[in-house]
Amino acid sequence: MKKKNKKYVQKGQRVAPGKKMSIITFSKPEPVLTTGTDYNEIWYDNAADHYTQPIDRLALAQLINLNGQHGGIIHARKNMILSDYLGGGLTYDQLEAAVFDYLTFGDMAIAKIRNGWGDVIGLEPLPGLYIRRRKVREETVNVPGDYVVLQEGEPLVFPEDDIIFIKMYDPQQHIYGLPDYIGGVHSALLNSEAVIFRRRYYHNGAHTGGILYTRDPNMTDELEEEIEQQLRDSQGIGNFSTILVNIPGGDGDAIKFIEMGDISAKDEFASIKNISAQDILNAHRFPAGLAGIVPQNTAGLGDPEKVERVYKKSESRPHQRRMATAVNNDPEVPAHLHLHFADESTDKGAE
Repeated sequence: MKKKNKKYVQKGQRVAPGKKMSIITFSKPEPVLTTGTDYNEIWYDNAADHYTQPIDRLALAQLINLNGQHGGIIHARKNMILSDYLGGGLTYDQLEAAVFDYLTFGDMAIAKIRNGWGDVIGLEPLPGLYIRRRKVREETVNVPGDYVVLQEGEPLVFPEDDIIFIKMYDPQQHIYGLPDYIGGVHSALLNSEAVIFRRRYYHNGAHTGGILYTRDPNMTDELEEEIEQQLRDSQGIGNFSTILVNIPGGDGDAIKFIEMGDISAKDEFASIKNISAQDILNAHRFPAGLAGIVPQNTAGLGDPEKVERVYKKSESRPHQRRMATAVNNDPEVPAHLHLHFADESTDKGAE
């Protein structure tokens, strides 16, 4: 609570001795969701001994849970890639984790598991949230480098030859990948903030705050403090409280509540939700008919089976081929650990 006092003088009214004007503000404005997704230049952190990342990965991971459309599309894209998996060096759960990281962060790291003779006997995806890259130390032999997994204490270090690193292309840097939906991040945040604002609006008593204006010179300090306490107690849940104010001989307009804004006058909530949701779909290039969008016209959203086939052909299969090629073309990975996905001819035969 903040109070500023100055002499209260109003023409044509008697002023109680020692009475001063009070300005009281309640609570502080809350900041909007911080994005953490602004693109940053890559530089080498000598203290941490790894390259910094273009975008905060924790922010990208949290964004999935903040926005329903974005999170749902990430899961749908992941499931489409996994639906054609026939088996190989990764279990279904391992591939699911790797694909989820790949779509969320723009890259994935698969470690080669070796036996005592140095032969690759298995594959294991590494957690993309904690993956960092180091400089290649060409001048020194047998020095660990190039990939680390952050953890408490010393990081886990993997030599470059032990990692299969698959990344989406980023023209601004070639160290890490960059997710392909990055242009829709602010729309996803706007969509979430619109929902949060609407929830806070109803939580606050269906108003956006206002000014409690008092002008009665007969109001005592004790009564003012009592009103102040009642207003404090009416914050949050249960804010529809009734306050009785009795000022003997007071003016009928001595107390007024002036709203700072009226959301009902021009409610843009539906418009913001619809436009930002469309932006998210565009950023992922995801069909509205597969995203659970309710059609706004009688034409509908088309045949979902045909839409799915086209989307898988143009969006899912390129990612499947990239993953299979990176693993299967590695000369150290034996054939029984290769990744296998159903191809288009298999789908046509099934039809």
